[in-house]
Amino acid sequence: MDIKRIITGAANRTAESSAATSSSKPPVAGPRKAAAPSLISADLRITGDLNSSGDIHVEGVVEGDIRSATLTIGEGAEVRGSVVAEQVRVCGVVLGQIQAHRVELTKTAKVTGDIAHELLSIESGAFIEGHCRRIEPGMALAGRKSDAVVNIADAAPGPLGKKGGAA
Repeated sequence: MDIKRIITGAANRTAESSAATSSSKPPVAGPRKAAAPSLISADLRITGDLNSSGDIHVEGVVEGDIRSATLTIGEGAEVRGSVVAEQVRVCGVVLGQIQAHRVELTKTAKVTGDIAHELLSIESGAFIEGHCRRIEPGMALAGRKSDAVVNIADAAPGPLGKKGGAA
């Protein structure tokens, strides 16, 4: 027998068995690693919107809207725009609307704007100038800047019995 033919035949059988093995077994997806949070450091200023399916930690200044799963606004941080997230922890300044299932305002928080929330935690010393409105559990978060205030204000009668709250 020709040695070249033996080697070529063995290589073909190996390639065929590898192809058969890989096509018969679907690829196994391993456990997903949680991605590290995106960090906006103290010396960074961002002008524009931020969108993330993960976590964002802001220590700098953001002039724009933020949408993420979890958002932490550090003690020296400032956000000028609306915030939509599953969870929001504010230690710094927010000038804009917050809409989240869970909102936590620490004693150093300063929020000027409305808060739409399912769960709200406010430490003594936190500053809020705006309306706080509770959203129903499981209610979808809005994607646009004004949806939370409009939807919630339209859904509940105000102090004078009129929809929208104000006369």
